[in-house]
Amino acid sequence: MNIYDIKAIKRENGQDVEVPMSEFKDKVLLIVNTATGCGLTPQYEALETLYRKYKNRGFVILDFPCNQFMEQASGSDEDINSFCTARYDTTFPRFKKIDVNGSHEAPLYKFLKQAAPKREGKKSFMLSITSRVNGKSTLASDIKWNFEKFLVARDGQVVKRFEPTTTPEQVESSVLALL
Repeated sequence: MNIYDIKAIKRENGQDVEVPMSEFKDKVLLIVNTATGCGLTPQYEALETLYRKYKNRGFVILDFPCNQFMEQASGSDEDINSFCTARYDTTFPRFKKIDVNGSHEAPLYKFLKQAAPKREGKKSFMLSITSRVNGKSTLASDIKWNFEKFLVARDGQVVKRFEPTTTPEQVESSVLALL
């Protein structure tokens, strides 16, 4: 299996639409699990800046809201989308809210965690402890918190995984290396 064999669900015009990841073939992807009520939520602004800067060169950010970490993405998909577009003027693709850990984890995240079990960036002891309680995290490869990032090359290979506290600015040089 590769990333292009996976499908995700996007909410468009009140309907759930299945989107094959193959739609993003030959693009550099930054896949991020997000939340609107988190201390890291301001990363949306830097993510949008990064997206606008490189989207014409084949770069795409894929946003997957997740409510598993202290219920910090508790609104509906429409609420989340409205918040992100109004507050941060985001234009990158946003998918339906998903689980990233546990028995109901999305197939995409199961694949990403297997492909890149180790993270880069400064580790946060507090996030590690809190995620085990609130994020249903039991494995070292599980997502720790909101805004963990996966960088995928144009050929679909997952090349890096970044800690939630690693900012989009800190990820930029790795994105550039793939563009």
